[in-house]
Amino acid sequence: MSLFLEVVSVAEAVEAVRRIAPPPGCEDVPLEDALYRVLARDVLADIDIPGFDRSTVDGYAVAAAETTGASEAIPAMLQCRGRIGMGSADAGSIFPGSCRYVPTGGALPAGADAVVMIEHAEQIGDDILVHRPVAPGENVIFCGEDFGAGKVALERGRVLTPREIGVAAAVGADRVSVVKMPRIGIISTGNELVPVVETPGPGEVRDANSYLAGAFVTERGCHPVYFGIVRDDRAVLKRAVSSALDRCDAVLVSGGSSKDERDNTAAVVAELGEVLVHGIALAPGKPTIIGTARGKPVIGLPGHPASAFVVLVAVVDHLLAAMRQTAVSRRTVRARLTQNVPSTRGREDYVRVSLGNGEATPVFGKSGLLNTLVQSEGVVRIPASSEGFEVGEEVEVILW
Repeated sequence: MSLFLEVVSVAEAVEAVRRIAPPPGCEDVPLEDALYRVLARDVLADIDIPGFDRSTVDGYAVAAAETTGASEAIPAMLQCRGRIGMGSADAGSIFPGSCRYVPTGGALPAGADAVVMIEHAEQIGDDILVHRPVAPGENVIFCGEDFGAGKVALERGRVLTPREIGVAAAVGADRVSVVKMPRIGIISTGNELVPVVETPGPGEVRDANSYLAGAFVTERGCHPVYFGIVRDDRAVLKRAVSSALDRCDAVLVSGGSSKDERDNTAAVVAELGEVLVHGIALAPGKPTIIGTARGKPVIGLPGHPASAFVVLVAVVDHLLAAMRQTAVSRRTVRARLTQNVPSTRGREDYVRVSLGNGEATPVFGKSGLLNTLVQSEGVVRIPASSEGFEVGEEVEVILW
């Protein structure tokens, strides 16, 4: 294919994959199966949460005005009218000059608008000495203050972490509508590849990219479907890609993307659909293919694992996020470089770095080396407009 030298910027590549991302469907799932799924519809509170005025501390429910001016020297004295049990259907009431003991989470009695912490009170017989004043609403959550009935508790597009799962349960959502989990076909191509269970012979290597890409896809909330190793045969690769398109929402093909006669991936994509991008101004990862077939994205990754992983982070991450209708989530830290990192203007470089004591140390290595992935904690992105960073310069590190 002659398109290889017509490289595009990383930003253009990202825009291309976002544009071709197929819209996902949605499905209802039990809440216990919804962890890390993406909400397709808002979750509304079915009732006021909480459904009653409740204490946030162990203490005494009071009318705040009756504690005005209370101090260690001159405490306010109130008569204790008993205890309120947890889960009590009737918290009763207090009258002027009285209070009631209430545990954390307990309901406030009628007439009370604040709670004095037990640490700030002293009981003498049936009397309570209050040594510190409280303001109205202090140590209290009022009815509906957390979530009002019919109000949005969780908005669509939110990823359901354990925190959101707890909120959904609290507002009565035993089932939630979520984006269907995209199915991503994983294909590795190359005559030199052998299965992981085999010992490579001369000129052979184990298929690392299937597992690398599959794990990345899983981590991003998608479902990988493995189609194994395909030899450098265009007809065989075409059948494998066609089979993957039948069963999946997008396809990742690693290998088969270069400038020589074995550049089968671009040819197959062109036969089945359209090649949109063949070459990105990205290092490592220049020979990346972006195309569509049968209305589905097909991405050609470099064969070298480290290069493939950079493309997954820099480009494919955006495709998977768009397919799930969510945003790319990046964990980053700031660190100072321990040495110069040169770059070529016009190309976006992703330099692997190790971290320690607030410093980022470049882990230079050839794109085919796997050890740089486990020796590094992330990458420093050098924009295409830059010629690199200097030692001591503070940079943003994108964590793996």
